[in-house]
Amino acid sequence: MAEHILPFEKPLFELEASVEKANSDEERSKLLEQLAQERAEVFGNISPWERVQLARHPQRPRMLDFTGRIFEDFIELHGDRSLGDDPAMVCGIARFQGRTVFIAGQQKGVDTDEKVLRNWGMPHPEGYRKALRIFRLAERFQLPIITFVDTPAAHPGIEAEEHGQGLAIAQNLLVCSQLKTPILSVVLSEGGSGGALAIAVGDRIAMFEYAVYMICPPERCAEILWRDAEQKSVAASALRVTAPDLMELGVIDTILTEPNGGAHRDPDTAAASVSTEIAAFLKECDAGTWTLDKRQARFQAMGQWVDTVS
Repeated sequence: MAEHILPFEKPLFELEASVEKANSDEERSKLLEQLAQERAEVFGNISPWERVQLARHPQRPRMLDFTGRIFEDFIELHGDRSLGDDPAMVCGIARFQGRTVFIAGQQKGVDTDEKVLRNWGMPHPEGYRKALRIFRLAERFQLPIITFVDTPAAHPGIEAEEHGQGLAIAQNLLVCSQLKTPILSVVLSEGGSGGALAIAVGDRIAMFEYAVYMICPPERCAEILWRDAEQKSVAASALRVTAPDLMELGVIDTILTEPNGGAHRDPDTAAASVSTEIAAFLKECDAGTWTLDKRQARFQAMGQWVDTVS
């Protein structure tokens, strides 16, 4: 963990090191109390840019870390039945507390080899078409869909454009707005642009408290608006990328509590938060609260504008 210390976390790690070196129980107790106070202070005043850094933490649990802890009998399905398979988008069928669900989400990768294989979680059109195939299967069998958002964006390369990236994302947006089966979307860490939205047109959208959800990375926004990528901190604030901001704007429905210090500090507890949210969502669906009309209405109601007189 020590090799991945974020700038604002340094005082906390220094205190943790002091706790390990404490010579007595009394000294250890005082240091632990000081650590708890310091941690509450740091994470209680974390800035939007610091949340972006935390969301990108290299040790943050990925989609497959969650599915392995939450679901049983996961069977991955491959291919878009058009061009090929995309490892950046993982799709399949699994069991959750005794019931069958369909799953789709981005996998960023953990080590270097997997990151290259998964294209750092940036799907090609094949990935979005594969997800769409899974969504239609779920509708056919009248089974719920759980999606996991964890991507900086869809792949921006020319080959992706040649294979129909824009069209693939647009088709997902259209079909997901019409699917006659419930959809829960969970933003795990970084949800970027249409690459995230293509699998996040859900009836309920949950988001980890230190995740971010945005139209473009703060660095890119700063380059566009100020011609200076170093204005990324200002851009992160202006974009309103944080879970509290998005909750206030009505973009998400639930903020999932993370373990003290972030999901990477305790993946099991983070997974338990997701599991609780899935169980609550499925219970509400069973109670008859889910309708396609409600999903369409929630997205139609998004956005704010002001009429001005020229």
